[in-house]
Amino acid sequence: MQIAREAAEGGAQWLEAGTPLIKSEGLEALRALRREFPRHTLIADLKTMDVGGTEVEMATKAGADIVTVLALADDGTFREAIEAGRQYGSQVMGDLINMPDKVTRARELEALGVGYLNLHIGIDTQMKGEAAKGLAELADIVAATDLPVSVAGGLNLATAPEALKAGAAIIVVGGALTKAEDVTGATRALLEAMETLESSASEQFVKYGPDKLRTAFEKVSSSNVSDAMHRAGGMVGLQPRVNRGTRVCGPAVTVRTLDGDWAKPVEAIDLAKPGEVLVIEAGGGTTAIWGELASSSCKVKGLAGVVIDGAARDLQGILDLGMPLWSRHISPHAGEPKGYGEINCEITCGGQKVRQGDWIIADESGVTVVPRERAVEVANRALDVKEKENRLREEIQRGSTLAERLDLLRWEKVG
Repeated sequence: MQIAREAAEGGAQWLEAGTPLIKSEGLEALRALRREFPRHTLIADLKTMDVGGTEVEMATKAGADIVTVLALADDGTFREAIEAGRQYGSQVMGDLINMPDKVTRARELEALGVGYLNLHIGIDTQMKGEAAKGLAELADIVAATDLPVSVAGGLNLATAPEALKAGAAIIVVGGALTKAEDVTGATRALLEAMETLESSASEQFVKYGPDKLRTAFEKVSSSNVSDAMHRAGGMVGLQPRVNRGTRVCGPAVTVRTLDGDWAKPVEAIDLAKPGEVLVIEAGGGTTAIWGELASSSCKVKGLAGVVIDGAARDLQGILDLGMPLWSRHISPHAGEPKGYGEINCEITCGGQKVRQGDWIIADESGVTVVPRERAVEVANRALDVKEKENRLREEIQRGSTLAERLDLLRWEKVG
């Protein structure tokens, strides 16, 4: 409700009760919004798939002006929903999310009598960096029907004006407002961008593709990444040997060696590319397989960092070099270059499987591994975690406690 108030103050013309809100609070969410905002257009994002007449009737009586029905639903569901809307005073919006042939279905829904279409790029799709692909269909949908087309899915200062230029009649903005520290100011900025049709480069609320992975991971912490993977990926038992504020990310070059055998780790430096992270499995051993000279070689080569499930030495020299290191042990004695082991094989480091090309995100909290095939999705989800936390920080600064903001007593697991 607070975010709705701030958005309305900033000039938002419509308010949407989103699907998770309605699922958690029921139709009372619509009634609460209608009581406080009697003149705003209110959307109930039910994503109805069946019993369209019943759900539209319920939502309309609770205060909704527009109710969403999934385009994947049966035509009969739409007929019932549209009829209920006529009877009780609302309109149906056909939501094209995940519809294979959006243009054909848009024409069909117009013939059935829906009042609006919604080109909806879902959050899970956005996280895979595919939002732009969805927006590419907008012009074709607009050309295919005379209905107002709403666009939802990761829109911000950069993309909202572009959606309008492509023919969108309604811009639905979620995260760029709900995660903003100043919702009122963010709303006003968006409206100004929409009125002038001038896009602004935005560093916030952006979804990144595979060509921008490093940019994305540089913005988040190892903790953000772990949260994005449902508390997975974190190495255990490795300690940061880094200067304050160090944050490292990059694809892994993997090494397997024996305790005290430093040949393969040093050879791997020559194979690694600038920006990569050397990840070494040394069996958790206590004989150093790494030191200042190896770190100096890494520094000259441009490697991002070194992670060792084993021992290193010459810590002060490494810190002076500024070569980021994470290791299980620090030990003064080194072994011999015997040459056992492999480079760029699958290893286990800190209890985590690591393959060549997996992404490593490391900082003072520890090291997190992201499987390479999930890197784009995890990077975007980690940014989402950080952005939501920023909004929580703002609420706490205003005087709320963390327990209040998370409503812990209500949402604790029972039984």
